[in-house]
This record gives sequence, structure tokens and C-alpha cells, in this order.
Amino acid sequence: MTGVSLPEPVRAALGRVSHTVLVDFAELESVRQRFDDEQAASLATYLHAAQSPNTIRAYRSDWIAWAAWCASENRQALPANPLDVAVYLAAAADAVRPDGSRAFGASTLDRKSAAIAAVHAANGLPSPTRSDVVRMTLRGIRRTRKTQPQRKRPVLLDTLEALLAERPEPGLTRARDTLLLLVGFAGALRRSELAALSFEDVTADVDARSHEPLLLVHLGVTKTDQTGQHQQRVVLPRGSRRRTCPVCAFADWADLLTRHRAGETRPVAEESELHRCHSFRGTDLTGSLFPSINRHGQPKAAAMSGRAVAELVKRYAERAGLDPALFGGHSLRAGFATQAALGGASDREIMRQGRWTNPRTVHRYIRTANPLEDNAVTRLGL
Repeated sequence: MTGVSLPEPVRAALGRVSHTVLVDFAELESVRQRFDDEQAASLATYLHAAQSPNTIRAYRSDWIAWAAWCASENRQALPANPLDVAVYLAAAADAVRPDGSRAFGASTLDRKSAAIAAVHAANGLPSPTRSDVVRMTLRGIRRTRKTQPQRKRPVLLDTLEALLAERPEPGLTRARDTLLLLVGFAGALRRSELAALSFEDVTADVDARSHEPLLLVHLGVTKTDQTGQHQQRVVLPRGSRRRTCPVCAFADWADLLTRHRAGETRPVAEESELHRCHSFRGTDLTGSLFPSINRHGQPKAAAMSGRAVAELVKRYAERAGLDPALFGGHSLRAGFATQAALGGASDREIMRQGRWTNPRTVHRYIRTANPLEDNAVTRLGL
């Protein structure tokens, strides 16, 4: 795809995607003519922030693929003929990998269609994807895909303990990974939310009733709150055991990173079985909570990516003797919901910590945890 020469109008449209995908750029040009550069730049900044980086990145990739197909088939990418779009989506639906599996899922094909529509909208053109031929093609693809989506296996408490037991030698990587696994599990966080956390987002506090230490984790923009206006946060209480205590893990990681930044190189002592969270009062560290660490054990300024979080879970699952293909970044969040359901937590309690807004999503985890819960089959008298 990268070696395909794109026509200039298509290349220009692709450049616009890097700024925004839902704005009529004729309007933005009129702003530049009527206002000064500073005012126009201010508007452009907020238009750019209207779309998440992941959305823009995906739309750019999808548009390149569509434009490349048009170039190879001698078709026009912009403006596009609806029938061409339908044929393109049908061909993508039939594409397979070397192992015989589908190259693209139905949701990915929906996104490809959305990307084509977005670039047309950005150029003030009617969307070809609104036509009946495109809509019916996508509907037919969804109806022929009868297999259930492959969900990652949840990391339950016993699995989490197995992951924590299979750790590399003591050091920065071990402390970071331990905290990430515990925060992801207890906080029911998505992999993108874990990757986005900074030290400034975490506050050490004490429960007003029990006087036990806890962590308050403030979340910014999330999948269910794209503007970050609801100030979502999760609470991580003290664990009953040192090994599974998020507060102790945060204190360990903060201390090690502070010593590293101060240039201390003395060996790291093995952690004690005794809690240390009661005496922990927080940290002045700033920057990414989960930075990338190179192969020499040196932390970088850049944060881990969401994909790196998923690969971390897979890596620890493999070390614990589990099939890494069954686990991923979502395994921690799914594990929280399933383990909480096994522990008797109500829908409301699970939804509160996990920030779910649809009870049906939580019910899927409850059915996984206990398929006989509220099930009439128990009343058949077999």
C-alpha cells in the first residue's frame, strides 16, 4: 500500500484527515481569510481535539487502503461512486489471511465505510456510504458473519496471582508491571486508560470510615466519556495481602523510580510480606505512571502504548504456563467484572467501579461467572 502513487486530490484529502475528519474545510479557509493567524490556529487546535488520535490514525489507514484500491482498479476515490464503495467493501469482506481466517471483521468494515464518509464530509461532498447499495452490502456482510466474536479470557484472582508470581528479577520493570496488573484488575481499566495514566492522576488517601489507605485514580478522556467532563475516577483500596495490595505496589514503584532518577544504583531488596501502605503519603513524581522501559532496564519519557499493555498481559500469561492467545489488555477489566460477580457484587456495584452504563454488558460477565444464576433450568427438577 505504501508504494502506491496517489492522485493529488486524494493526497490532499488524506492530509486533511490528519487535522479533522468531520469539518467542512471550506469553512476553515474562510476563517483564515476573515481572522488573523492566531485566531485561526486556535480554532484549528480545538477542531483537531474533537477526534481522538486513535480515530484519526485508523481513518488515515482506511483512507489510504481505499485510495490504493481505487488506483489499482482505475476508480475515483474522491468523490466516490457508491457502487465502487460497495464492491470494495465486498472484496475486503472476502479477503483472507494465509491461515484462512477473515482478514477483516464486520466492525472493521463498518469503520472503513465511516472513514470514506468522513473524508467526503471533510471536503464538503455527499457521502457515498448513505446509498442503499452500500448500506445493504454492509448488512449482508453482518448477516453472513455468524460466528460469535472471540472474547479474551478474563484474568480472575487466582490467575492474577499466577501472573504476579511469574515476574522477572527485582527492579523497575518488575515494580511497574506489578502495579499495572493490579491497577488494571482492581480499577477495571481499559488498556488505553492504563497507558494514559500519569503520576499526577493518582492520589494517596485514607478511607474516612475504616482509616485504611487507598488510592484515588482520576481518569481523563475515556471511551465512554470522550470530553472528560464527568471527572471519572476509581478507588483502589488496600489489599488484604501485601502481594495483591495496589497501594503497596504504588509505593514500591514510586520509591524505585525516585531512587533511579536520583542516580542510586544499590541493589533492590526483595519485598517484605508486611504491608507498607499505612505509612505511605504519596509522591511528588510527575510524568507517565507506566513509562516504557528499554531492554537495559532504563525508563523512557514516553508512556507505554495500549498495545504494549496488551502484550505485557500476554507475556506474563505465557510465563505462567497459560496460552497467551487467550489473554489481552481487556482480560484485566473483564476479570474484575467476573471476579466481582463471583464474589456476590450487585450490578450497580460492578457498574460503578467499571463505569459501565449498560447493565446488559455487566450481565454478560455475570453469566460467565455463574451461568446458573437466575436460570430456570435449576427449577426443572432433574
